[in-house]
Amino acid sequence: MTAANLVRPDHAAADWTIPQGWADYTAQDHATWDSLFERQVRLLPDRVAPEFLDGLDILRLSKPGIPDFAELSERLMRATGWQVVAVPGLVPDDVFFDHLANRRFVSGNFIRQPHQLDYLQEPDVFHDVFGHVPLLANPIFADYMQAYGRGGQRAAAMGAIDRLSRLYWYTVEFGLVRSGDALKIFGAGIVSSFSETIFALEDPSPNRIGFDLRRLMRTKYRIDDFQQNYFVIDSFEDLLEQTLNTDFGPLYTELNGAPDIEIEVILPTDRVYTRGTQDRAHGRIIA
Repeated sequence: MTAANLVRPDHAAADWTIPQGWADYTAQDHATWDSLFERQVRLLPDRVAPEFLDGLDILRLSKPGIPDFAELSERLMRATGWQVVAVPGLVPDDVFFDHLANRRFVSGNFIRQPHQLDYLQEPDVFHDVFGHVPLLANPIFADYMQAYGRGGQRAAAMGAIDRLSRLYWYTVEFGLVRSGDALKIFGAGIVSSFSETIFALEDPSPNRIGFDLRRLMRTKYRIDDFQQNYFVIDSFEDLLEQTLNTDFGPLYTELNGAPDIEIEVILPTDRVYTRGTQDRAHGRIIA
């Protein structure tokens, strides 16, 4: 939800928040949400982390239509002390980190058009709320997101946002988690996408690699297609513990002189779940 060189719209508050304007949604807007929701909830039960499904129930997101942020925030506050606030779109890094550090999740208040069901470049309310918010009802993941926000404030002061952004990308947006002998999805970019939900778990193309903080923060990623790498965490507890127990200051200094790792590279030290064919990235699969 961040981008550089943004200008705050006149109708946004100093913290970039705006009214959700729930009453302004049209019948078509609500129908679009319902179509996306119904398609994903049919697909996810055997593929998504159980904590995500628990969050859907806790927050009662199965209620038809786009959720009212005020009602959603009441339930979320009772669960983990988080709330959802509307913003006009992408926000500056410092604004994003401040909201996360104070347990506020920023969400766009607009929804895609019916012809955009399968792809939208800028995150909309379905990606932000359906994709991200259910896991915020989980106390462990809720603490991780707050820790990330606080870490982002420190990274900004050290000029290390690019490194830290990879942690967000490869966990919060496109993370996988071990569940017994299986892998499950939890990243919002996957969970909110019908096609990538299947691709991330079942396609032979991408690498699936065990989570390693230093390795991940050196690894490039792509924003124009499905991921070529997915990193697999052992558990949300382990992810939080590694985040809280790592002194990121020396880590940024260490990584400052380290070269980036190209996206599809497999290292000898990697814990490989799947060595991908990379067929999609090499153009041998037509989506």
